[in-house]
Amino acid sequence: MADRKALGIVGGTGMLGGAIARRLLSSGYVAPDSLVVSNRSGLPAGLETWPGVSAVASNQVLADSCDTVLLAVPPAQAGSLEMNAADTLVISVMAGVSRAQLSDFTGSSRVVRAMSSPAAEHGLAYSPWIGSDAVTDADRATVGALLYACGACDAVADEGQIECFTALTGPVPGFVALFADAMVSYAVRSGIEPDIALKAIRQLFLSGGTMLHDGGKTPGDHVREMIDYAGTTAAGLVAMRDAGLVELVHDGLDMAVRKTRSMA
Repeated sequence: MADRKALGIVGGTGMLGGAIARRLLSSGYVAPDSLVVSNRSGLPAGLETWPGVSAVASNQVLADSCDTVLLAVPPAQAGSLEMNAADTLVISVMAGVSRAQLSDFTGSSRVVRAMSSPAAEHGLAYSPWIGSDAVTDADRATVGALLYACGACDAVADEGQIECFTALTGPVPGFVALFADAMVSYAVRSGIEPDIALKAIRQLFLSGGTMLHDGGKTPGDHVREMIDYAGTTAAGLVAMRDAGLVELVHDGLDMAVRKTRSMA
């Protein structure tokens, strides 16, 4: 069809789908008149800045009019997508939904299972992905470009790794926010004003994240360097390590991965 759109996002106005849609539009990856989103209302809520975007209430209408379909609805809704997207590239960022299930739900053999996060809106998501055997080289290029527009991405060789990354990099700011909140509450308990404590810890995580991202050192390198310096931070790091913090983090991530594997 000559009038087919480049991309359709099922759930394109939700928390994750909307974040991805806004990033793809603001980055210029897709033009407004080449994007279709579907949701229950059929309205482009949150995308009003780009009046050319089309919104529909039918997932099938979206699938019929798009070359590539991105599925960004909660995984509990995967079985009720009500669409036939045969001969269409289907990319899913639904947690816990396997490639085999994606093919069953959409009728497409060209399916990609990926993981992203709301950080996509800022171009900061990490998106690992794996395609089915039917995915073509051209499809792989499309997937890489789309996910790269949202941040960093890698193709992985094992679908089980997607489930691990769902726990590791999907819940932004999730686990990082938990640690930051513990530090804020400690500061407040120590008599620091809440707004000052919050400002300080936000700055700490901004600077720490930037140093981890931009520098050549690994996280382990930074920890060892701090411990070797034998200063105040070393005392805290050793106490946390000896108290079993690393094992607790592993236990929490194990639980998140198990939840991912049971969801669909």
